[in-house]
Amino acid sequence: MIKMKLKEGYKNTEVGVIPEDWEVKEFVDVMDGFSSGQTPYRAKPEFYKGDIPWITSGELNYNIITDTKEKITIEGVQDALLKTIPKGTFLFAITGLEAAGTRGSCAITGIEATTNQSCMALYPKKALLTTPYLYHFYVRYGNELAFKYCQGTKQQSYTGGIAKKLPIIVPSTTDEQSAIATALSDADALISSLEKLIAKKRNIKQGAMQKLLQPKEGWEVKPFKDLCWFQEGPGIRNWQFTTRGIKVINVTNLVDGILNLDRTDRHISLEEFHKIYEHFEIDQNDIVVASSGNSYGKVSVVRKQDLPLLMNTSVIRFKPMKELDYNFLLIYLKSNQFKNQIDLLITGGAQPNFGPVHLNKISINLPPTKEEQIRIATILMDMENEITALATKLAKYKMIKLGMMQNLLTGKIRLV
Repeated sequence: MIKMKLKEGYKNTEVGVIPEDWEVKEFVDVMDGFSSGQTPYRAKPEFYKGDIPWITSGELNYNIITDTKEKITIEGVQDALLKTIPKGTFLFAITGLEAAGTRGSCAITGIEATTNQSCMALYPKKALLTTPYLYHFYVRYGNELAFKYCQGTKQQSYTGGIAKKLPIIVPSTTDEQSAIATALSDADALISSLEKLIAKKRNIKQGAMQKLLQPKEGWEVKPFKDLCWFQEGPGIRNWQFTTRGIKVINVTNLVDGILNLDRTDRHISLEEFHKIYEHFEIDQNDIVVASSGNSYGKVSVVRKQDLPLLMNTSVIRFKPMKELDYNFLLIYLKSNQFKNQIDLLITGGAQPNFGPVHLNKISINLPPTKEEQIRIATILMDMENEITALATKLAKYKMIKLGMMQNLLTGKIRLV
């Protein structure tokens, strides 16, 4: 076996390579205290009509908590024997589900508050560890720690004893910890500002869409089926799927306006495709819409690089007829005008779904000329393209931040 030579000034530890002057400690070594809260008696609703903030693990979302969903009274505090958590305290979830996103989540309190029993408050020893560094360390490693150390299967949890033995990489000085935390906080601020800008642009676009698609004098209400061809995918069974042949897409592949085929392993053999399913083959520029499940209504456009493709029963493809502009159709399929009509007709509760029988019953408000359709679609598509460009930039910033975390929290890059 070839032994890799360590870079000068670094050492191997149980958590990987770190600078020689850094240490791997257990939480108990660098904390002054640990505490968790309780839930006031739910059978007394008056306990939840106060003004004292009460935090649950579902509110730990890698954030600074400035408000809470529920607030309790002083009587509720006394009933549960709760203590007030100071502003600036680090909290992490000691119970939760990976699927729900609560396992491994954390936050810092931006207010004085109380908590329930699913939140654990940690109080670092000021001479050894800063709270901002602890926060950024746990943002990076919290889910991995929870996966490795939590007990249970469906509802995973820490005990107090386990939480105290969690490992943490500790830079030798609090000055270096502060420098790391500041750099990562600056990255967070940039990401947060871009997320807010994207949300603002989406709201503006939604308002513009509602206004521009609102029927005006001279517009006609026409049956959707007379202006657009659509086709629902076939009901392909699990036993028909192969690992080679033509890829088959379903609702999970419709992501952010395009198809994500990275994890697609469902195929139909070429023999079966040519024998039964050729007329369900998707074409370039087809508009595909999820028609089933919680993702119903998601819209994506098929690109040349996606082909060849076949759709399954949870996806419907659309092509405009001569009288309907392509981009106007694309905008319409993303609009509330389309979705609201489908919602009134949709079948199924827990698993909503729609199909051609529903599409045959809806209508579309259409400008009198195709030129006007194009003008409206151009305005809205320009807004959508701007949002897409910002979302691409956001994804890039998030990747950069991940790299920063990996380098700064392991000492590969030193800031002091």
